[in-house]
Amino acid sequence: MPYVNIRITKEGATPEQKLELIKGSTELLQRVLNKNPATTFVIIDEVETDSWGLAGENITTLRAREAAEKAKEQK
Repeated sequence: MPYVNIRITKEGATPEQKLELIKGSTELLQRVLNKNPATTFVIIDEVETDSWGLAGENITTLRAREAAEKAKEQK
């Protein structure tokens, strides 16, 4: 009974994209480990960007800085 937990930042993944992740994970476990899709659980957790950190900063801050730098380059 495989259990897959996918964590992504909450930045607008569509229901279709989530379904693709669920299907792809299930198919991968079936193909590689011969696991039964009927007993494979896939959970997608969406985490607010304020609660996801990288390199000592939260993703909200990193995304804002990236957007500002990109806007500055386009000027």
